[in-house]
Amino acid sequence: MFRVSEEVHDAISTNKPVVALETAIYTHGYPSPSNRKLASDIEQIIRSNGAIPATIGLLNGQAIVGLSSTEMDEIASSAGSKSTVKVSRRDLAYLTGLPHLKLNGGTTIAATMILAHKAGIKVFATGGLGGVHRGAERTMDISADLTELGRTPVAVISAGMKSFLDFPMTLEILETQGVFVSTFGSRSAKVDVPAFFSRNSGIKSPNTVETAEEAAHIIRASHSLKLTSGQLFFNPIPVDDEIPKEEMDGFIAAAVESAKHIIGKDNTPYVLNQLIERSEGRSLKANTALVLNNALMGAKVACELAKLSQ
Repeated sequence: MFRVSEEVHDAISTNKPVVALETAIYTHGYPSPSNRKLASDIEQIIRSNGAIPATIGLLNGQAIVGLSSTEMDEIASSAGSKSTVKVSRRDLAYLTGLPHLKLNGGTTIAATMILAHKAGIKVFATGGLGGVHRGAERTMDISADLTELGRTPVAVISAGMKSFLDFPMTLEILETQGVFVSTFGSRSAKVDVPAFFSRNSGIKSPNTVETAEEAAHIIRASHSLKLTSGQLFFNPIPVDDEIPKEEMDGFIAAAVESAKHIIGKDNTPYVLNQLIERSEGRSLKANTALVLNNALMGAKVACELAKLSQ
């Protein structure tokens, strides 16, 4: 039902830095074979910066923390298959409890946090955070990522909420859940919550963290106080890779309008595909850049956290 790879188990046991990684980005975000290349690039960045990558996914009904290269090949090639599920908290028991169905799964932020915590991993690098969808007062479409951050003590490094979400409402939910929210930047400057594809959103970040070392101290303090909530560290997309907010807003408005008839877990993949088409591939390029940037920051934070535990 649940397995941790030997490499990841050894790293956790010997206090080596480990970074958890999701797989929904490969099963429901990127097409094959570009998804497999991205997975390799992310893991390589983490290794080259001194940490161990722990890619998490489900294969044939088994939850695995630390997918091997062969297992990652299988996950990536299963993208788009009817037997491949986008896995959140609600899906974990179904897939692992009925292994005879032989379902594969790409883990979302919520599911990745649960499995990372079970394995003993404290740092998780991802792309964009799920949140409150526009019009949620009518649809009640709110991502399980937010409630998971309120009850699972794993630090999440993200480039911001997915840019087509309702930012103020998402921040309100995170506050209600007791989640520490911050953005990497300089305290001497006005720091916005990043807008995923863009560095600025026009909404001031609740807190600012300047370095990976500061983030590590916050994570350690949270665990020492036995807080049961996670910590959210927004890491803005690099300047050279962003799509200006004014330009991106037009793509988003059109994509959200076209997705009004799609609800639930299919909404986000549909909107992301619409953004790729409307931006002529620029959003996919930006998405790749921010994910790699988050992997780099995740490795730095994990290394600093390991130092504090020596």
